[in-house]
Amino acid sequence: MGEVVIIGAGPVGLMLACELSLAGVVPVVLDKRAEPGELPKANGLGGQIVELLDHRGLLERLSEGSPFCGVPPGFPFGSVPLRFAGVDGIPLRMLVIQQPRLERLLGERAVELGVRIRWGHELTSLTQHQTGVTLEGAGFRLDARYVVGCDGGRSRVRELAGIDFPGTTDDEVLRLGHFTTDTATDVFDSPEVAGLRPGWNRTPRGRLIVTSLQPGVHIVGVREKGTPTAGPVTLAEFEAAVRRVVGRDLPLGEPTWLSSTVAQARLAGRYREGRVFLAGDAAHLFPAGGSSLNIGMTDAINLGWKLAARLRGRGPKGLLDTYESERRPAAERALMQTRAQAALDRLEGEDGEALRALLTEVFADEQPLRHLADLLHGSDTRSGKADHPLVGRLVPDLPLTTETGARRVAELMRQARPVLLDLGAGAPLDGDCDDWIDVVRARCDNPPADTLLIRPDGYVAWAGTEGLTEAITRWFDPQPANE
Repeated sequence: MGEVVIIGAGPVGLMLACELSLAGVVPVVLDKRAEPGELPKANGLGGQIVELLDHRGLLERLSEGSPFCGVPPGFPFGSVPLRFAGVDGIPLRMLVIQQPRLERLLGERAVELGVRIRWGHELTSLTQHQTGVTLEGAGFRLDARYVVGCDGGRSRVRELAGIDFPGTTDDEVLRLGHFTTDTATDVFDSPEVAGLRPGWNRTPRGRLIVTSLQPGVHIVGVREKGTPTAGPVTLAEFEAAVRRVVGRDLPLGEPTWLSSTVAQARLAGRYREGRVFLAGDAAHLFPAGGSSLNIGMTDAINLGWKLAARLRGRGPKGLLDTYESERRPAAERALMQTRAQAALDRLEGEDGEALRALLTEVFADEQPLRHLADLLHGSDTRSGKADHPLVGRLVPDLPLTTETGARRVAELMRQARPVLLDLGAGAPLDGDCDDWIDVVRARCDNPPADTLLIRPDGYVAWAGTEGLTEAITRWFDPQPANE
């Protein structure tokens, strides 16, 4: 019997596979696709996941050749611009990377760690029993201790586990296309585009967006009332949608990818059913961009070390229950703010213009701007309650001085192990624990606490001078892996 089977080899499933492998549990990943996808469903990452990728040493690999990685000068909140330029301490970081490249690089890392990815394996049956789960599909049968559904919004795992997926579906369809053009020509230099501007353009019949993430490639989106195209979107259908919305043809260029979709706002009734877990879009769908991969891949990092800890007898019996208690509030916050974004974008007429104009003024002030930056970053939520403000939050990337020289906190997290960071208190550690908790003694300017106990997922489990033993027991108490 295997230990963990992951259904879905997208970014969330691959991230989870890497996390489990780092912790000593090498999973099997199944995907119904015949091979990795080439559709640019997402064009980048934003939020805490960027820092977490830095923790694992993956950010440098993923950002190589990217047109942008860092704090963005601005970000659209719905159709209201947020301008971060000139404001210090904005937590939101972004990485521009199209999903096919993201999946390829994460897949390469997973294989380096020993993960087996099996393509063309479509799940048809899932049966739970006392000691595990039996999975069946055309030509295969597998048994595992645990199964994690990372198989998207139409999750077969969620369906077979009997988990409901309540929420709403938008009444507008978004047709999206990527087009290539002569790199020497800006699409807005064309006379046919006169009167339109980069970003969203509103007409009585819908909305059109034109933007670019790299020279020679622009992204066009058309949003209007209707339903998605049945089957692949053709160029003629896309051009007709543009014509309906803006009243004329545009010089789109050669299409490399066309799609149609309808936004949904959904949250799974629960994240766990026995030995079956959900992560990513299988657990939540957001009606506006900028949150799906941030929340989903962070789900994977939260779940990975906890599953491995239980399988290796290095965590208390209730540890797996904290996956939903911690990650569901993060999804609820993301669902709230993306619903607000969608409502801002959808509201038409003079009322809509007035609301967007007023919020543009409000968001220009530093305090609401910082609040929204925290919301988009994901740092507005906290796991549990504690006296110290760092507990339950992602550890800051402090610059450290150690016996071996200058280091960052992110560099201490490469192996996905707990870290006890002693910043001068001389914190004691039980000898039974120091073989699986990394103890680092360091100095830094203005330390936020005498000592920090950092979980493998980068969140602070404890801070201060008293209560270390209790914190270790709460999160890492060795217990038989008999769940």
